[in-house]
Amino acid sequence: MPENGNLADLLLDQSPSCSWAVRADGVFHQLYGDCSGIFGKPCAELAGRPVTAALDSKRARIWIPRFSRALRGETVSLRQQSGDSFWNVSVFPVRVDGEIRYAGALAREASDWSKAEQDLRHTVLSALKSQEFERKMASKFLHDTVGQNLTALGLQLDLARMDFALAAPEACRRIEEVQKVLETIMEDVRAYSYQLNPSTVERAGLRPAFDRLLGRVRERFAGNVRLNVDPSLKLDPAIAPAIFQIAQEAIENAVRHAGCSAIEIAVKSTRNGPSLEVRDNGCGFDAGDLLSGRRGLGMLSMEHYAAQAGLSLSIVSGRDTGTTVRAVQME
Repeated sequence: MPENGNLADLLLDQSPSCSWAVRADGVFHQLYGDCSGIFGKPCAELAGRPVTAALDSKRARIWIPRFSRALRGETVSLRQQSGDSFWNVSVFPVRVDGEIRYAGALAREASDWSKAEQDLRHTVLSALKSQEFERKMASKFLHDTVGQNLTALGLQLDLARMDFALAAPEACRRIEEVQKVLETIMEDVRAYSYQLNPSTVERAGLRPAFDRLLGRVRERFAGNVRLNVDPSLKLDPAIAPAIFQIAQEAIENAVRHAGCSAIEIAVKSTRNGPSLEVRDNGCGFDAGDLLSGRRGLGMLSMEHYAAQAGLSLSIVSGRDTGTTVRAVQME
């Protein structure tokens, strides 16, 4: 029988999961199991080496902030994609005599879940398409039926006011008050109709649609919002609505979740076609969270609109470095 310590090592080393510990000075201390699916190298090439030297620069940039968070006492749970495989990963503080000495981690491949995730994604995207249709119909009803009826009512009130101008001036004043209320209702209906309709850009143009959107955003966002739309840019009617919808989702995420003080939106022309960039200076997030259950409907919506228009969507973010959402035409 092996000693308890050796048995623990055997269990960890032969487990279907992998685990490792990184010292406070950023050196891989011990590794168990097969970590090559996560780090691209076997454990023997990592043990005793600094993370910055053992991993390629891209992986190091991803993992160093995670280890730092664990060394500060935070537990990080995420889904990591490596090639075609998905891994459930937990990075956590390891205390010795009450003091955090290591960043520990456990990872287990979860690729079996990928099909279920794809099915869920298709279900959500189908719901988004249905939602688009319903919003368009609601917008059409508000604009064509409610809006036109309110306009007709306003004209009738004008005629009534003229009829009563001499005989009943007090009634005229009452009618004017009703008309002012009616005008407010008409403006609200018109604004909500524009807000609901996914084809607002097709009717109004990209810049006016952005101006209307940012007008609403500034009512509840105290920070600075800057918009730069290339005036010479000519957009395909199939792409412009997608760019607007992706920007709208990115701005909403920044306002609601980033804790930022500035948002910049730029729509430019590139060699391959139009490009969108939405950048904020907020708290950011770990890229691994995009693959976890915390992606949210906003992220799926952006993917949906990008796929519809043939755009390549990328999201670059980091803790305390802000987030940049880019959508560019595929080559």
